[in-house]
Amino acid sequence: MRHFSFRPALTMKGRKFKGLRGLAGKPLHPPLTDIPITAYLFVAVFDVISVAVHGGHHALGRQMYLAGSWTLLGGAAVSVLAALTGTIDWWKSSEAGTQARRTINAHAITMITVTVIVLVDVIVRFTGYHHRPYAPALIVVLSVVAGVLVSIGATYGGSLVYDYGFNVETAGDHPVWHKSETDVLPGQPH
Repeated sequence: MRHFSFRPALTMKGRKFKGLRGLAGKPLHPPLTDIPITAYLFVAVFDVISVAVHGGHHALGRQMYLAGSWTLLGGAAVSVLAALTGTIDWWKSSEAGTQARRTINAHAITMITVTVIVLVDVIVRFTGYHHRPYAPALIVVLSVVAGVLVSIGATYGGSLVYDYGFNVETAGDHPVWHKSETDVLPGQPH
């Protein structure tokens, strides 16, 4: 019995290109979401640490605030691509009136709210508070709220994949956990 067989996961041959949606079985949206989700959670942590240590460790408080600011900016930049690919998925892959579409709408509204909060956070950080020795209360509140909401939005997104199988394409007529010693590759008969 083989213990490691990952060739089908890396195979691009036989996969249909779907534009901004990615390749069949390899959508672009899910991996792009990992960066902003992680970034926004780290920003909240960096800002809270910044405030917690500023009294006795001014340099560390400042560094945590700067780390949060630049991490937020990076997450916001990648979220533009995630939003674009998510919008294309919503438009091309979902059907109005279905539970999946309603879940997608909840996911989208939550993530749009996060994006607005993040944009306000970026503007406030880089226009009025960029020289502060630690994160001001307003920025901490914005980053913590964004971190909580992005977690909720990510839960909706995960539900789309794991509960509804939204945009999930198997290599054939059976799931990937099918017991077999033969690699099942896209576009090949089984």
